[in-house]
Amino acid sequence: MVEYQNYFAQVQVKGEPELGLKEQVDLSERTGAGFMSILGWMGNAQIGPIYLGIAGTVSLAFGIAWFMTIGFWFFYQAGFNPAVFMRDLFFFSLEPPPVEYGLGLAPLGEGGVWQIASLFMAISVITWWIRVYTRADQLGMGKHMAWAMLSAMWLWSVLGFWRPIMMGSWSVAVPYGIFSHLDWTNQFSLDHGNLFYNPFHGLSIAALYGSALLFAMHGATILAVSRFGGERELEQICDRGTASERAALFWRWTMGFNATMEGIHRWALWMAVMVTLTGGIGILLSGTVVDNWYVWAQNHGYAPVTP
Repeated sequence: MVEYQNYFAQVQVKGEPELGLKEQVDLSERTGAGFMSILGWMGNAQIGPIYLGIAGTVSLAFGIAWFMTIGFWFFYQAGFNPAVFMRDLFFFSLEPPPVEYGLGLAPLGEGGVWQIASLFMAISVITWWIRVYTRADQLGMGKHMAWAMLSAMWLWSVLGFWRPIMMGSWSVAVPYGIFSHLDWTNQFSLDHGNLFYNPFHGLSIAALYGSALLFAMHGATILAVSRFGGERELEQICDRGTASERAALFWRWTMGFNATMEGIHRWALWMAVMVTLTGGIGILLSGTVVDNWYVWAQNHGYAPVTP
C-alpha cells in the first residue's frame, strides 16, 4: 500500500459540485450551484449552494444592523476620524445604560444605542436558530444542531437579558467592545468573590477542556486511519473494515475502552453543550443567589477559612 497521507499532503477528490437532495426539498430560495475553491487545502473544497430563505435574510439583515450600529458608535467616539478609529478600535466601547435607568429605556447617548444594538442582535440570533431548525426539518434530519445551539444561546441570553432582569438593571449586562468586554469579565469575578470558586464555572471549564480533548482525540484517530478509509464513516458503520477495527483496538490497548463511531459524537456533543449550559447557570446565580463565591466556598468546606 502506498502511504500517501500526512498532515500536510491531503488527497482531494475534485469533480462537479454536489448540489444535494432534489426530491421533496424546496429549492426555490437556494442559490443554483456551488463552486470549488482552494479551501480544499483545509477540507471539503466545495462552497455552496447557499439557502437563506426568510429567516436567513432577516438574520443577516439584523446581524449587519447590529454590527453597523456598534461600528457607528465607535466611529462617533473616534470623532469620525478614520485614523483614530483604527488606532483605538480595541479601546472603544458601547456601554449599557447606567444603573439609575434600571430596566427602562435610556437616552441614546446613555445606553440607548446599546439597547437598540442588543435588540438587533437578539432578532438576528433567534431568526438564525429558526433557520437552523427549519433547514434540518426540511432535509429530514434530527434537530441536534438546533438544540445544541440553544445551549450557546442560553449563556448569551443570561449575560445580556435574564441576569440583568433578575438584578433589576441593564447596567450589569456586557458592553460591546474588545477590552471593555475583558474588563467586564474581570470585574465580574472581583465583584462576586472570585469566580473560580463558583462550582458551575468549574464544571464549564472542565467541559471546555474535555470537549477540546475529545475533538482532538477523534480528529487524530480518524486522520490516523484515513489511509484505510477511516474518514468514510458511513461505510465504516455499515461494514467495519480495517480502519474502524484498528482505531477501536488502539483505544482499547491504550485506555482499556473505545468509543463507537456514533458514541464519540454523542460524547463530544454533550461535552461541548455542557460548557455553555453550566456556565450560564453559574453566571445567573452570581449576584442573584450568591453574592460572594469565595465566602460561599468557605461555608461549604472547600475554600480555606482565613482569619
